[in-house]
Amino acid sequence: MAGEIKSLFLKGPAGRLEALLNAGDPSATHAALVCHPHPLYGGTMHNKVVFHAMKALSGFGFPVLRFNFRGAGLSEGKHDEGRGEREDVKAALDWLHAESGLPIVFAGFSFGTAAGMPAACADANVVAIISIGTPSAVEGRAYTYDYLAQCAKPKLFLSGGNDQYGPQDELKRIVAGAADPKHLVVIPGVDHFFAGKVSDAQRAIEQWVRDAVLRP
Repeated sequence: MAGEIKSLFLKGPAGRLEALLNAGDPSATHAALVCHPHPLYGGTMHNKVVFHAMKALSGFGFPVLRFNFRGAGLSEGKHDEGRGEREDVKAALDWLHAESGLPIVFAGFSFGTAAGMPAACADANVVAIISIGTPSAVEGRAYTYDYLAQCAKPKLFLSGGNDQYGPQDELKRIVAGAADPKHLVVIPGVDHFFAGKVSDAQRAIEQWVRDAVLRP
């Protein structure tokens, strides 16, 4: 039933992954996966930005999958600094495609996009990518995006103008190095977490999906 939220566990490479699936419409054209921010700093699939990204995608009737990375919530395994988490994303994408049979829109927030975007770029079933709060300047962590030069899928980069973990100059450099098609949206005056304007982020996602994914 469309609108139903189903709690489930996926088979992951390090054990079970706790997940939620928002059921889509029978006529859905796409499915979607949304990945959460850093689990060592409180990030889970219930994060507010992740929730609003899910709402944006679910609003088109897409079935939308969220899951907790290894070691977060009820997911088994231990945090692996993004390496194993990339494999978690692959497992979630495989499950979602097997379950829905639909092309997939990938969305990740912060750590979720850093860990998930490489898997999404390499997966033939993923047809569009949404990178929210793309991290680049985080102490003790090195995020690189050179692979985006070969990722020719439509990409939305969505950021707060005052993002403390993705400074504008660095974000623009990342976007400039990415293959077309791509689109950058900056919401002025907000931080990495879109505090006070998370609904604006949701609307930006909705508009881009209409323009770049669902256009005739």
